[in-house]
Amino acid sequence: MASIKNFKKDINNVLSDIIEECYVCQLTSDDKVSAKVDKIIDEAIKVFDDLIVKLNLKDVDNKKKHFKSIHADLDSNSAKLLKKLEKLKA
Repeated sequence: MASIKNFKKDINNVLSDIIEECYVCQLTSDDKVSAKVDKIIDEAIKVFDDLIVKLNLKDVDNKKKHFKSIHADLDSNSAKLLKKLEKLKA
């Protein structure tokens, strides 16, 4: 990881791409699906907030391990959100 600044940008880019896909799904679907997509957007925002809070922690013993766990959280949460969105599209 080059820097915390770049890691924050990565988190922002990944989750904003998911939210953008949600908006596209809303535009192409009915109101019932749209309400479910709103929940996915809210969940993506919560994931973003949680990851930024974890990233900004100062009293971490092993920074490398801490950043790897945050990266793993980002990967797993983004995969879950995309699976939920794909289920709605199908």
